[in-house]
Amino acid sequence: MKYQKIGRPPLIRLVFITIVFGLLTPASLLASSLIYVPNNPSFGGNYLNGSVLMNSAQAQNKLKDPAQEEDDEISPLEEFNDRLQRALLNRLTNTLSQTFVDEEGNLIPGQTETTDFIIDIIDLGDGRVQVSTTDRITGEATTFSVESSF
Repeated sequence: MKYQKIGRPPLIRLVFITIVFGLLTPASLLASSLIYVPNNPSFGGNYLNGSVLMNSAQAQNKLKDPAQEEDDEISPLEEFNDRLQRALLNRLTNTLSQTFVDEEGNLIPGQTETTDFIIDIIDLGDGRVQVSTTDRITGEATTFSVESSF
């Protein structure tokens, strides 16, 4: 007894092939080429992303700098003392600068000495003066020229 092969009818085979190719074809037709766009501005990305990336990196950084002091908080008393020192130095600077200027606003040539600094004002002529400041402790000096009136 011979067995006979029973095949599928050609119409069912044709429908099956059409459905398989019909499902696979649109996916390949809708595909496009892959385009790389960098985010990091160091590698050609938009420079506006830099701060976002830096903030993200700093937020994730769990390491602490051993050289940095653990006690960065300034007490209210220390803050008050700092402000008081700045106010006193500002007042002292204003008082000292009034000794360098006459009633018309011109710088007066001469030398003034404080505990830490020597200030020389030299008339260069043509309405210009040279101001030299020398630190007595370190010997470091700074010199600049300005118009004699402000």
